Amino acid sequence: MPFRTIIEPFRIHSTQAITHTTPEQREAALERVGYNLFGLHADDVLIDLLTDSGTGAMSSRQWAAMMDGDESYAGSRSFYRFQDVVRSLTGLKEVIPTHQGRAAERILFSTVVKAGQVVPNNTHFDTTRANIEFCGAEARDLVIPEGRVPATRHPFKGNMDVAALESTIREVGRERIPLVMVTVTNNSGGGQPVSLQNLQAVRAVCERHGIPLYLDACRFAENAYFIKLREPGYASATPREIARRMFALADGCTMSAKKDGLANIGGFLAMNDPTVARECRNLLILTEGFPTYGGLAGYDLEAVATGLDEVLDEEYLKYRLRSTAYLAEKAEQAGVPVVQPPGGHAVYLDAKALLPHLAPAQYPAQALAVELYRVGGVRGVEIGSVMFGKRTPDGGETPAPMELVRLAVPRRTYTQSHIDYVAEVIADVARRKERLRGYRIVEQAPWLRHFTARFEPT
Repeated sequence: MPFRTIIEPFRIHSTQAITHTTPEQREAALERVGYNLFGLHADDVLIDLLTDSGTGAMSSRQWAAMMDGDESYAGSRSFYRFQDVVRSLTGLKEVIPTHQGRAAERILFSTVVKAGQVVPNNTHFDTTRANIEFCGAEARDLVIPEGRVPATRHPFKGNMDVAALESTIREVGRERIPLVMVTVTNNSGGGQPVSLQNLQAVRAVCERHGIPLYLDACRFAENAYFIKLREPGYASATPREIARRMFALADGCTMSAKKDGLANIGGFLAMNDPTVARECRNLLILTEGFPTYGGLAGYDLEAVATGLDEVLDEEYLKYRLRSTAYLAEKAEQAGVPVVQPPGGHAVYLDAKALLPHLAPAQYPAQALAVELYRVGGVRGVEIGSVMFGKRTPDGGETPAPMELVRLAVPRRTYTQSHIDYVAEVIADVARRKERLRGYRIVEQAPWLRHFTARFEPT
């Protein structure tokens, strides 16, 4: 008979100690870094859910492949293995390695995006938006209405609003849209998946208007497994088959291999257009490295190539999605609203609903994230008005549509007991939610301010 418990599909081969801190030590750390959790020393953190990017555990197969890495400057054997894996998975002909996803974004947008243009997406994440805006263009979010309401249940809340895309093209003109991008899964919207039906509809619009379609594909495998579970007609398809169908609809993609590449560093830019690829490689050489290593060591290319194969294992994906949903269920049981249904890589706590006494200008999600660390040494990240608030010319600020705290679960890193501990911390914070204070920014950078801003309590 089948058993209900979904176990980790791996054995632990090596361990790394984590540090317990006292409440006094955590308070001192918060004051030292201006209440910005990005500034904490990793040794100050007990359970680190800041990001799932590059923080996972690599497999013995990946470590073994790294030992065979070819560190030749040009024409490395490891690059050609990496290229073969990416081409086989995506079907895209031009493969350009980068040191991580934001480098792929910067190179792509610096090449094809001009000032005054508009780049539609379901929802841009922070580095994507910043790289587009740095080019003087507008990053426009066109997620379906259900994707903007945390409590609403929809199997594919990451879907792009196709009617809004058509409207945007009519409004700004096709010549002002250099590309359309779809993020799978939709990180800023709660790690929500995009259906194949929606991708097909977006593709049809792009083809009709002659606009290239790119995927932000860093969690493509999780998205593929959600399609298998939720979209009619794909229950018998493998995650690899579904992933290939997703990529077949795109003209190119950016990829952070620190997510579904299961590696600690790495990424790539891939496309079919050889002219754009040539321009991108010229910029790559200027800032990243020669086109056959792109800012990576040969052993990194080997780790990513192996990880892109392992991530499509169905037992792994089953465990991955279930372990994230388990934490969401625990948070709900503690009375904390979360984005529904749970995403693939993270649980998103709804700070706006939990802390209605804090106005957006008091950054409720930042307050909640700080309190999780203060109480139990758990580090998450604010995804609200600190990250996505828009400053106005008069010195004010337009708040973000949602105030979320993302608890991103690193891949193959924490066990169920770690997650149970996180749930206890969430419950403890929820019991005294009325006492939480807001924050104000006292220092900030012009771009991606959430990484380095300093705060003080209001």
